[in-house]
Amino acid sequence: MATQQTHAVARILVAPSVALLFLWMIVPLVMTIYFSTLRYQLLNPGTEQFIGFQNYTYFLTDPAFITSLSNTLVLVGSVLAITVVIGVLLALLLDQAFVGRSLVRLMVIAPFFVMPTVSALVWKNLLMHPVSGVFAWVSTSLGFTPIDWFAQLPMFSVVLIVAWQWLPFATLILLTALQSLDNDTKEAAEMDGTRPLPYFFYIVLSHLARPITVVILIQTIFLLTVFAEIFVTTGGGPGLATTNLAFLIYAQALLQYDVGGASAGGIVAVVLANIVAIFLVRLIGKNLDA
Repeated sequence: MATQQTHAVARILVAPSVALLFLWMIVPLVMTIYFSTLRYQLLNPGTEQFIGFQNYTYFLTDPAFITSLSNTLVLVGSVLAITVVIGVLLALLLDQAFVGRSLVRLMVIAPFFVMPTVSALVWKNLLMHPVSGVFAWVSTSLGFTPIDWFAQLPMFSVVLIVAWQWLPFATLILLTALQSLDNDTKEAAEMDGTRPLPYFFYIVLSHLARPITVVILIQTIFLLTVFAEIFVTTGGGPGLATTNLAFLIYAQALLQYDVGGASAGGIVAVVLANIVAIFLVRLIGKNLDA
């Protein structure tokens, strides 16, 4: 009886925070769904009109949507590939004992704490500037023509910036997992005379399978919403070359002043993100159960 009363009191005490969290999540979603059914132009206030699913039809049939979806997939896939592969290699390096290892670890992890806007400005003005950037100076010193990164290789440039930001996260997770590798397993492999490549593929990668899955899951959720790096460096261009879903919705709302179309795009993005999240959660669940 006392236990039931305790549980009832606990539910009553938790109820306000749960209700507040529910409202905090559901109210913006409901308002977005409502706006997505309206012809709502900020340049024409007071002329809102219910149009049903026309905004969704327009958004989904817009060629910019297919391009932005493709760019989003390219951006997410490229950054994941770079961060996982280089993250594994850096984790293996930082797991070794060498002079100054603590300093190197700090330098490798530091970029993760730099704000996206700041890092994008640093890359744009200090490193990738076609006239005064470090890369241009190196190219000129070697006798090559400097590359105008954001005009000639816009998507690659954005991928490079975003990967630089997320590489420390992947390295930190994988390094932590690598340090939990059983010493008995390492000693047994050494006693058996296991060569480096079989040791890496059959022992190290096998041990890192679950952490890699976690890294992919967490990074994918955040990479689907990349915006600041694109806004600061390329503005979604040239043309639509670096426009992802997040930037397309921003352009629809604040550049074209079409709140209804942007709201429909936001709902579409939420649905797509949830589909990806459900797929990844099921994948990581199977991996953890294996």
